[in-house]
Amino acid sequence: MIRHRAGGTQPAALVGAAIALALPLLGLGLLLGYPRLDLEWQHHPSHFWLVLGAALLSAALAYSTGDAAAQRGDARLTHVSAAFLASAGFLGLHALATPGVLLAESNVGFVAATPVGVVIGSLFALRSTREVTGTDAVAEVARARRLRWALLAAMLIWAVVSLAAVPPLDGPPTQVESLPLLLAVPGVILYAVAAWRYALLWRARREGVLLAVLSAYLLLAEALVAMALATSWHLSWWEWHVLLLVAFGLVAVGARRSWREERFSALYLQDTAAGQREDSVLFADLQGFTAYSEQHSPETVRAMLNTYFRVAVPAVVSHGGTVDRIIGDALMVTFNAHGRQPDHAVRSVRAGLALQEATGVVADRHPDWPRFRVGINTGPIAVSLLGTEGGRTHTVIGDAVNTASRIEGRAPAGGVAISAATLAELSGATTRPLGALELKGKERPVQVFLVEDLGGAHSVTAH
Repeated sequence: MIRHRAGGTQPAALVGAAIALALPLLGLGLLLGYPRLDLEWQHHPSHFWLVLGAALLSAALAYSTGDAAAQRGDARLTHVSAAFLASAGFLGLHALATPGVLLAESNVGFVAATPVGVVIGSLFALRSTREVTGTDAVAEVARARRLRWALLAAMLIWAVVSLAAVPPLDGPPTQVESLPLLLAVPGVILYAVAAWRYALLWRARREGVLLAVLSAYLLLAEALVAMALATSWHLSWWEWHVLLLVAFGLVAVGARRSWREERFSALYLQDTAAGQREDSVLFADLQGFTAYSEQHSPETVRAMLNTYFRVAVPAVVSHGGTVDRIIGDALMVTFNAHGRQPDHAVRSVRAGLALQEATGVVADRHPDWPRFRVGINTGPIAVSLLGTEGGRTHTVIGDAVNTASRIEGRAPAGGVAISAATLAELSGATTRPLGALELKGKERPVQVFLVEDLGGAHSVTAH
């Protein structure tokens, strides 16, 4: 298993964190055991902004983790995002239940929304602890996305039913007083199990954001306990509102303190952080770029590169490519990095031809500009999370990547050169052999072909 930097977390800090997490329960027990201490404070504006603030913070986490999940095709992060989304959506509805702020009086559906949303979040939290690999990981990502859409639909339906006062959400708020207690038991158990599994993951990776997430799950479990036992508008009732805000705040702070690149990498599935799969890799750079740079000002070179990349990047992305990096004039693009493109070889060649077509139009308007050359190779790669705080990247490595780079260096300007391994995945393509090339770093010559026309090429094998 990939191990991340420990980050200097000391046992004393862990003991302090455990004590801090226990304090809310101790405080709740004190308030409930001594009712005279459980003072009443009814202030609707404070309630509205407190709940809305927690909802917005949770929504921001849902968006940021969801964006990272989409970039890396990671099932765990997708479920974590859905857990935050469930809390955010239903908390937002609960904020609307504040009498006299947006609605004239309290709404039973919106009052019940918070425990419902937090418990739904516990389902996703537990689901996020599953470690899946290979095709199972790909299927889990697709399943997580369907569940996310189902969650959004459920929140919309809940809002409509609540506003329309459709049974059973058509009575006074007091009719759902027992709901938090009924939901608290399964919710607390699910969050506790999820937190325990994240603790095991933290022992292996020692990343602060992991510690923040498991702490947030424990605080959400404590909030459910307070929801079930507290009396409305009393200090014990205000406590669970604060706990929700602190829970989401902890994750936000943990993420903010992480290195901005791959901020949520500590949560990645093992297959995302260090998996293996069959991939196609495309390299492109400008032939004669060095000479052009020597003869022109940096500003002119910058303008030329941006003009090219404005058409080159969309050309490869439109065919399913993931831009791994841009270094100077060089472009590295991967296909099937997420394991969802069995036709990755065809996609890569189509992307290479599209890049040449799009940049060729630009080059025709600027005859003195250098032109792109493209090299593509297909083979086994390792998806890798490299580096540590201060410098971290998610990329692919392996001989197949190195070979693609070497092939690109031998491709003619305006052409797309591919390896025999890539050609074997095509059917119907017209190519011209460039011969067996002695590539730097390769013990044996590599057969390379220049693609003249892809025709109706399609994938002939599935990976």
